[in-house]
Amino acid sequence: MITQPTKRFFNLLIRYKSVLKQIYLYAFFIGIINLTLPIGIQAIINYLQTGELTSAWFILVGFVLIGILLTGILQVLQILLVENVQQDLFVRSAFEFAYRIPRIAFIKLDTIHAPELVNRFFDTLTIQKGLPKILIDFSLALFQIFFGLILLTVYSSYFVILGFVLASLLWIIYKITGNKGLKTSLEESKHKYILAHWLEEIARTNASFKLFNINRLHLKIADDGAGNYIEARQKHFKVLLRQYWLFIGFKLTIAGGLLILGSVLVFQEKINLGQFVAAEIVIILIINSVEKVIRLIETIYDVLTGLEKIGYITDLELDTDKGTSSVNGNEGLSVSAQSISVVFSEENKPVIDNLSFDIRPNEKVVLQGPSGSGKSVLTKLLSGLYTINKGELLINDIPLSHYNLDNYFASIGVNLPTNELFEGSIKDNILMGRDFTESQLNEILQFLRLDEFINFQVNGIDTIMDSGGRRFPRSIIQKIQLARILIHKPKLLILEEPLHFLEESEKIRIIDYLTSDAYKATIIVVSDFGYWQQKCNRTINLNL
Repeated sequence: MITQPTKRFFNLLIRYKSVLKQIYLYAFFIGIINLTLPIGIQAIINYLQTGELTSAWFILVGFVLIGILLTGILQVLQILLVENVQQDLFVRSAFEFAYRIPRIAFIKLDTIHAPELVNRFFDTLTIQKGLPKILIDFSLALFQIFFGLILLTVYSSYFVILGFVLASLLWIIYKITGNKGLKTSLEESKHKYILAHWLEEIARTNASFKLFNINRLHLKIADDGAGNYIEARQKHFKVLLRQYWLFIGFKLTIAGGLLILGSVLVFQEKINLGQFVAAEIVIILIINSVEKVIRLIETIYDVLTGLEKIGYITDLELDTDKGTSSVNGNEGLSVSAQSISVVFSEENKPVIDNLSFDIRPNEKVVLQGPSGSGKSVLTKLLSGLYTINKGELLINDIPLSHYNLDNYFASIGVNLPTNELFEGSIKDNILMGRDFTESQLNEILQFLRLDEFINFQVNGIDTIMDSGGRRFPRSIIQKIQLARILIHKPKLLILEEPLHFLEESEKIRIIDYLTSDAYKATIIVVSDFGYWQQKCNRTINLNL
């Protein structure tokens, strides 16, 4: 039975198929060349038994040394190939995360702590470290065992039977412990991430735990997490220990079987002393290869577990963007909801049930309703972040699902109450990679009076902000978020408490501008600030 992590591993190998062919080709030749050592020593012993030191002896010694040199060269070539795979794997993984995380269906991220997902990126490093051992050491060990047994069959056909017995024993060991070891490895990894997530929570809310430090809640939960991890680790280690004992028994079977069989063949004069010495060297090579396989078992589990953890992110549903329509015109957008309903999969009661309304182009509307009435959900629906379960949501008389998402996002401005500032310059946080002239940037800074704050910064607009704007006043953070969505003159503004931390005089000034006839955009706002209701055209109450 092939497990999901094993499938992921084979899919990874298929991606690097051409490189793997070269690696295994080198391993094939290394396995063959390594056999020149016992064959060469056998021939050297035969020459020494004659009691003469001839030129043939020097040739044989040179033959063995050349074999060792060629083996070293091929191993270096393998290392170079694997290094290229490691670098490519790291870059691919980084871009996979960077590409996918913003495109994961937003409703999925509501049930997942997104920063915790990013912790899984560090499993890329686990795969990087484990892959060379699997591709080089593991494959070489298997080739050594295979070719060693083939060479022994040249000395006697009895070794063929022993080879089949050993292969059967390996298969039995894998069937008995393989899947269980992978299952316990995944369980161990799960508890490791749970504990890491809790430590992140302590760091994120460090002020709270500092104030309530005397209760030691953070230590109690960390202790539970560490205890669960240790318990899972012990289960996994028991499987590993069982495998180690089985492989030790396997190694004893190989050594004992080959030594006894070789000795019997010498006594029966079916092989000579030189062949027996050569067979002993092959036996030592096989035993060393088995030891390599034993040491690599845990690495194999780590790589498979790492692939499964990263695969969790690649399996998450992405936004479906099959639309081709684009937003046209210079006026604000019309919005029409026709009996729309939203039900989250884990809830039975609809968050929004059979809601209908029409908003004309350039109209300014306040969304109102008690807590839990669906205001935030509706703003996310209008933003294209959520999808409706039933009904139709029309933008300029075209279903929202028919629009190209990137084009739609570029035509609207969305201000959510969550802090969406990242570690970077003030300029980067406003522009978000878009191209605007200095005059356009200065215009929005002056309107929001951000220029007064920026001029006092040593590096001006290139001042680096901490993640979330930590150490910046909350009013400045809110202004930067507003500048981000206003600079491109959106045709639809969706705002949720956009001015909460601003002075009342500033709130009034900004509201006056946004709700004026000169500002050609449709505005849908959720706010408890009464001045919005005075200046907007009407109010839509979601509780009715």
